[in-house]
Amino acid sequence: MSVLVMKFGGTSVANPDRIRRAAKRVAREVANGHDVIVVVSAMSGKTNELVGLVNEISPLFDAREYDAVVSSGENVTAGLMALTLQEMDIPARSWQGWQVPVQTTSRHGAARILDIPTENINAKFAEGMKVAVVAGFQGVSPEGRITTLGRGGSDTTAVAFAAAFGAVRCDIYTDVDGVYTTDPRIESKARKLDRIAFEEMLELASLGAKVLQTRSVELAMRYKVKLRVLSSFEEYDENAGTLVCDEEEIVEQNVVAGVAYQRDEAKMTLISVADRPGIAAAIFGPLAEAGVNVDMIVQNISEEGRTDMTFSCPVDQVARAEKAMLEARESGEINFHDIVADKDVAKVSVVGIGMRSHAGVAAKMFEVLASEGINIKVITTSEIKISVLIDRKYMELAVQALHDAFELDKAA
Repeated sequence: MSVLVMKFGGTSVANPDRIRRAAKRVAREVANGHDVIVVVSAMSGKTNELVGLVNEISPLFDAREYDAVVSSGENVTAGLMALTLQEMDIPARSWQGWQVPVQTTSRHGAARILDIPTENINAKFAEGMKVAVVAGFQGVSPEGRITTLGRGGSDTTAVAFAAAFGAVRCDIYTDVDGVYTTDPRIESKARKLDRIAFEEMLELASLGAKVLQTRSVELAMRYKVKLRVLSSFEEYDENAGTLVCDEEEIVEQNVVAGVAYQRDEAKMTLISVADRPGIAAAIFGPLAEAGVNVDMIVQNISEEGRTDMTFSCPVDQVARAEKAMLEARESGEINFHDIVADKDVAKVSVVGIGMRSHAGVAAKMFEVLASEGINIKVITTSEIKISVLIDRKYMELAVQALHDAFELDKAA
């Protein structure tokens, strides 16, 4: 019997009526002959509520108990979904992470999946169970403690189950009907993509697109799991949503697949750093230890043994970065005259695997921004991506102008 994985996000299971609606979709796939693994998130808003309770009781909490509390939201949803399916005469049962077991590392709050043995669930499928309802976002550590995978972890759970069970596909049901060329709230002409390559989706996810969690796309690409993103609020259509797949499965595509943005970025510059071998390690080592998520990095030409080092990070990590750099200067690890933070920037990126074989994308992007009077502060590139830092007030204008310039409202 073929296995299909279906994942329902928090908005899709926000109340009993929505759980019933999701259950009807599961029933349809059972009727189509699949054994189904349903991965569920906590009901919308529940995880934030649980996190708030933990912080109210213990601001300096034990991470193991934090995981025990915040993982309970998924347990509730899994039980309710299993009960709903049973009411529809579909053999179903709920599974918590430790019951599968979803084996993870011991890093509480940000655990990584090590293995998902299939024996327990497959044994129940063999006995006649048609649906295994799995609590997403959670697992069990080698020490036997409950762990959580970090925000968006239910996406990762779903893809990991699809890989472990050799599923025909992993359907991610959410509150949007697919992956768009950019955010429709910013650009009304944004177009839903029928298909997108794993690499493009990975870049878009890491650059600010909120449709899929980055780790889930990484897993899907590594294990060749076909992902389909679709809405749980629209009528059923077997061709609905966006399929995330190998680029070989996409016949024709635009050079640029999409425009992504991250609004809350900051640009930080260490002025007049002593330029010597190992200086980059001396700067970015302490930043990593402080948990600062550094992205774009630019080093100026050295003059008289001094240089400027610029990097970007989320704006809410600026204070942490400043503290780490000042402590490194006090300890003598690095020497710089000043540190300057610009907290009013945004990152805008264009992504597309077509860039590998087409020249001129960067030039066109820069010309478009120049024609709109938008100054570029920092540039970084990869094989299929170009990102720029600009003043935040121009972010929406930049997204709209680039979307128009690359004609993303038109299919290839």
